[in-house]
Amino acid sequence: MKAREIRAMSDAELREKLRELEDELFKLRFRAGIDPEVNPGKMRSLRREIARIRTIQREREPAAAGGSRRTGA
Repeated sequence: MKAREIRAMSDAELREKLRELEDELFKLRFRAGIDPEVNPGKMRSLRREIARIRTIQREREPAAAGGSRRTGA
């Protein structure tokens, strides 16, 4: 999923998608401990997608609070 697609989602949709991805990653890690045939590339892509969602959630936090996290330089 591209960052553009994630930005188009609502906050509630982002929370739900994040929960789904974290659950999927947990199950994949569990299987990886048992089955050596688990694709590590899938785990990597899940971690990256989770990071993208969390980054966009963080970007939205200051906008919701009415302030800015950045300091002008």
